[in-house]
Amino acid sequence: MAGLPQHDGCIFCKIVKGDAPSFKLYEDDLSFAIMDINPFNHGHALVLSKGHYANLHEASDDSVAAVARTAKKIATAVVDCVPNDGVNIVQANGPGAAQSVQHYHVHVLPRRLGDNAKLNWSLSPGDHEAIAKQAADIKARL
Repeated sequence: MAGLPQHDGCIFCKIVKGDAPSFKLYEDDLSFAIMDINPFNHGHALVLSKGHYANLHEASDDSVAAVARTAKKIATAVVDCVPNDGVNIVQANGPGAAQSVQHYHVHVLPRRLGDNAKLNWSLSPGDHEAIAKQAADIKARL
C-alpha cells in the first residue's frame, strides 16, 4: 500500500492493513471487500478504498474506479448466493447521509421485497457465525 494515504485511527485502514479482524471477501491493488458486521440483510458487504479518503469527494479517480469494479464483482457473487429480490449499491458522504465511518466505501446491499430498508438504517450486530458462512459462500463465487 505504498503511496496510498492512511489514517492510524481509522477502523477501515486497520482492517485493510490486517490490524483489525474482518470477513474478507476480495482485494486488489486499490480496493478491499468485506462482510458488514452490522448487516441490514444477509449478505450485506462493504467495498473499501485501500487508501484513506474521508469520502467520495476526496477519493482519487483510480480508487473510485477500483471500488466500483469491485462492487460490481461482489454484487454479482452476493446475488448468486444470497436470497434476494434485488441489490442496492449505496455510498454515503457525510453526516446527513449517515456516513458512519469516515473512509470512502460502498455498501453492497441485497434487498428483499418488504424489507422496509431506509437509506439511514440503524446498526444491529449480526451473527458472526452466519456472517462467516456467508463470507465463505460469496468468496467461493469470486
